[in-house]
Amino acid sequence: SVLLVVLTGDRGLCGGYNNFIIKKTEARYRELTAMGVKVNLVCVGRKGGQYFGRRPQYNILKSFSLGATPTTKDAQGIADEIFASFIAQESDKVELVFTKFISLINSNPTIQTLLPMTPMGELCDVDGKCVDAADDEIFKLTTKGGAFAVEREKTVIETEALDPSLIFEQEPAQILDALLPLYMSSCLLRSLQEALASELAARMNAMNNASDNAKELKKALTVQYNKQRQAK
Repeated sequence: SVLLVVLTGDRGLCGGYNNFIIKKTEARYRELTAMGVKVNLVCVGRKGGQYFGRRPQYNILKSFSLGATPTTKDAQGIADEIFASFIAQESDKVELVFTKFISLINSNPTIQTLLPMTPMGELCDVDGKCVDAADDEIFKLTTKGGAFAVEREKTVIETEALDPSLIFEQEPAQILDALLPLYMSSCLLRSLQEALASELAARMNAMNNASDNAKELKKALTVQYNKQRQAK
């Protein structure tokens, strides 16, 4: 089974921001169910929760409110719910559906694999059908034109065997159990912040378009009014 964590906004008036995420989730849901995979949802944001809650074919485990400023505590609460479902073997795979912030005029609805941490093509059934996983990304801080910029680069990280002389104070599994919730929380917090930035950019563009349309309408109505007044 796959758990889809869907990040939408709490409010509307932001163009097609919420609609794009919902359509992306529905497409992924159809793709997974066609493969015979059971799909559950965790909705973050009121718009996604309201939309999927009105449709009985979707099984929503829990809904969260995004809020105006997502904090580490908010991300931790969502991560705990996801981690509990994964550890209890209720979900074999966790995917995050969110809007990746690119610029003020461009954002990209994205599906990212949170758990398990495997390269693409490793999660396959007995027939060889793979439930794809997103590629890892590296963020590089660079300078362009004298200003700081962040570049994304997709990469496959090669790992080597650990030095046999290395001694752990705790068992490696115990260390991983402590690190995995922190990894989940940090990934979710970054995604929440990117989704919020994308929502604010979409709302700014929507309001700007609405203002431009109102100005054009005012101009057209003024011309029409003057023509009628002069005709009389």
